Amino acid sequence: MEAYLRELIPRVIGVLVRRGADFPAAEDAVQEALVEAVRRWPDTTPDDPQGWLVTVAWRKLVDAGRADSARRAREARAADRRGPGPVRQEDDTLQLLFLCCHPALTPASAVPLTLRAVGGLTTRQIADAYIVPEATMAQRISRAKRTVAREGIGAPGDLRDVLSVLYLIFNQGYSGDVDLAAEAIRLARTLRGLTDDAEVAGLLALMLLHHARRGARWTESGALVTLAEQDRARWDTALIAEGVDVLQAALAQGRLGEYQAQAAIAALHCDATSTEETDWAQILEWFDELLRLTASPVVALNRVMAVGHVDGPQVGLAALAAVPEGVPRRTAVAAWLRERAGELERARDLYAEAASLAASTAERDHLRVQAARLGQSVEPPERSPRGRSHPAGWP
Repeated sequence: MEAYLRELIPRVIGVLVRRGADFPAAEDAVQEALVEAVRRWPDTTPDDPQGWLVTVAWRKLVDAGRADSARRAREARAADRRGPGPVRQEDDTLQLLFLCCHPALTPASAVPLTLRAVGGLTTRQIADAYIVPEATMAQRISRAKRTVAREGIGAPGDLRDVLSVLYLIFNQGYSGDVDLAAEAIRLARTLRGLTDDAEVAGLLALMLLHHARRGARWTESGALVTLAEQDRARWDTALIAEGVDVLQAALAQGRLGEYQAQAAIAALHCDATSTEETDWAQILEWFDELLRLTASPVVALNRVMAVGHVDGPQVGLAALAAVPEGVPRRTAVAAWLRERAGELERARDLYAEAASLAASTAERDHLRVQAARLGQSVEPPERSPRGRSHPAGWP
């Protein structure tokens, strides 16, 4: 029942918005209608659940008695219609996605609004996922709804904005009692059913291929497991197969975009039985393509890793020199290249430095382990007669 209701939410909100209701009022009315549905449907489920929700939600809107004359005029026009009328489910859901990703909204506002209005999650679930108080999240969602109402529906977000928001949701991962990665995949599947845009399929493929490896990314204690160290038998082969199929269909359209290129790289990793068996040359070609599409310094840094595998650490270090200093994880990549070049002491120091810059506890702990591992391989420095170690570089 809960899953079915969540599927209906964006359709019903879309119908109300199309009929003239402003977005905040429509979203509130649908939430009230859902409460009625949960109370009544276990006893008697209507023949047309969506039509029932539209009718009840519209009554809630009318009962609210909005004072503004423009609103009253819109309600009067809608009241003249006979019944809920035909419901354009696909158009309404797509319009709602665009509204939730309105260009006037920041990502921090667009993400929870999308999860609430399109995903059907409760404010508490979203707050738990982002580890903030429910009241804080409620205020954030309310501000987002007011922004959309103020800006109007004439300038909804474009498809690229929608894809960015869905990818942000996916990367939030799992927290609280909601798997946001799985929710992002569900929304991407919905969006793919509404448009034949190749980048929508590319994003869905990318999510599926990354999600397929999730079970191998962490130890039971929560420690990070790198791609090279993952047990590939734990990867979800069904998700990988689906991701590859979706990607191939997208590439066949001949409209390459950055999500398709990222998915192609992920697919090559999933196809390999080990790091050594990976087709790094083809991955490098895809990174070249991705860099052409985005000119992103983060992509440039990831490309350096492929260069290191294909052409060796010295060529990788030369490529790294072109990546700006402030790019996250640049120091960790430098440590990896130095280690491959046999410069163990320098690599150890860089791993330790990278750990101090890490964005998460898991990443920090992983980098500290790498520094400690190399520390055991580096010969101890010459000791002075008093038994004290000379700092590196001393005469």
